[in-house]
Amino acid sequence: MRLFVGIDLPWDLRHRIAALTTTGIQGARWVPPENYHLTLRFIGEVPPHRAEEVDMALAAIRGRALVLTLTGVGTFSKGGRANTLYVGVERNQRLEHLQNKVETALQRVGLEPERRRFQPHVTLARLDNAPEIKLAGFVQTHNLFRAEPFEVRHITLFSSQLGKEQSVYTAEVDYDLI
Repeated sequence: MRLFVGIDLPWDLRHRIAALTTTGIQGARWVPPENYHLTLRFIGEVPPHRAEEVDMALAAIRGRALVLTLTGVGTFSKGGRANTLYVGVERNQRLEHLQNKVETALQRVGLEPERRRFQPHVTLARLDNAPEIKLAGFVQTHNLFRAEPFEVRHITLFSSQLGKEQSVYTAEVDYDLI
């Protein structure tokens, strides 16, 4: 199974985010609204016994519900080229604390530490040689985006099936926050 831990978004928020993506940008593969989420930790391919260990580790996490606000847009780059267009998340210490708990729990069951620094975001599009001028225009047009805050009452273990056009994400287990 290919797994990741994330935060599912309410449907009204997904629709609000999707309204940003009506602009055509050559080289942008837009993520469908049903796939919008905030990744806390990508796990990757694991055998069934390891998936059970991940489930038990996540079930043992005790965290408090929190309120998040999506704000602004930006791009991530690799090798000097933008490869991801995203909506950002307002800084939130409780989110960072929760992500640390997830990371610690997964390391305790033998997963390698995440090498990348946690930068909470919701991916809008994957980019393949998108024109920089179009991306800059999109970011400038939407940089003041700010959604209504939403409450996070659980985290989710998702499975991911790679597809030709888009991946299909399935919520496998929700873990309540109190």
